[in-house]
Amino acid sequence: MSLKQKYNQIAVPGMKKKFGYKNDLAAPRILKVVINIGTGKIKDDKQAIEEAVKILSLISGQKPAACESKKAIAGFKTRIGMVIGYKVTLRNKRMSDFLDKFINVTLPRVRDFRGLNPKSIERGSFTVGFKEHTAFPETINENIKGIFGLEVSLISNAKSKNEALELFKLLGFPFKK
Repeated sequence: MSLKQKYNQIAVPGMKKKFGYKNDLAAPRILKVVINIGTGKIKDDKQAIEEAVKILSLISGQKPAACESKKAIAGFKTRIGMVIGYKVTLRNKRMSDFLDKFINVTLPRVRDFRGLNPKSIERGSFTVGFKEHTAFPETINENIKGIFGLEVSLISNAKSKNEALELFKLLGFPFKK
């Protein structure tokens, strides 16, 4: 069952019943998924940055956008306008395909995975951090020179933490008990 079918057949009726929504469009939904990589330690290594951008584009299926520093911070050795990370925003079909792969393939491949932490949900948004990008199946056959951490943020229009938690549970996200 695809994520869209699961949302329409399971999540919407479950949310309407639990929270008393009057119609289907009032039920919260996932609006977008943002995947990002920070260039922290590798900011001076052009080859490592190119590799990180390549990996992010393999995982997401689209070209990453550079994120520039808004402030100069001497402790981090950053200047205004310096590239400090890359991000990709997924919506609609690409988001649905990514989430389906994320739930069914990527999360089970994570070493010592015991479930997602429900405390990571804040006001409808849910963020999962990965220490290694190797959990994603697209990186299996690539010649990996470095290991990069990344972050996947799921943004929904849920108004509270309870609504968001219920939405993610109904969509099949494996949370800790």
